[in-house]
Amino acid sequence: MSNAEVIWIAIGFLGQGLFFGRWVVQWIASERTAKSQVPIAFWYMSLIGGMITLAYAIYRKDPVFIAGQGVGSVVYVRNLMLIHRSSQDQTAQHPSSVGNS
Repeated sequence: MSNAEVIWIAIGFLGQGLFFGRWVVQWIASERTAKSQVPIAFWYMSLIGGMITLAYAIYRKDPVFIAGQGVGSVVYVRNLMLIHRSSQDQTAQHPSSVGNS
C-alpha cells in the first residue's frame, strides 16, 4: 500500500469519525435537557465530516458514496442557513437594550 493510499484511508476514517461524532454530540445535548435536541454543532460536524468523506469517495471514485455525501451536504448547508436566519430574525425582533439607559 502506497503512502498516498494510507493518507486517503486516514482521511476517510477522519470524515467517518466526525460524522459519527455528531450523534454523540446530539445524544449528550438531549440527555442534558431530558428532551430531543439537535445542537448547531451537529450540523457543522455533519457538514465537515460529510465533506471530508465526500473527498475520500471522490478519490475512490465511488459514485454511490459520492451521491449520498453530495446530497447530504446540501441538506446540512440548508439547515445551517435556516438556523442562522432564525438567529438573525430573533436578534432583530429583540434588540439589545445596550445604549438605551
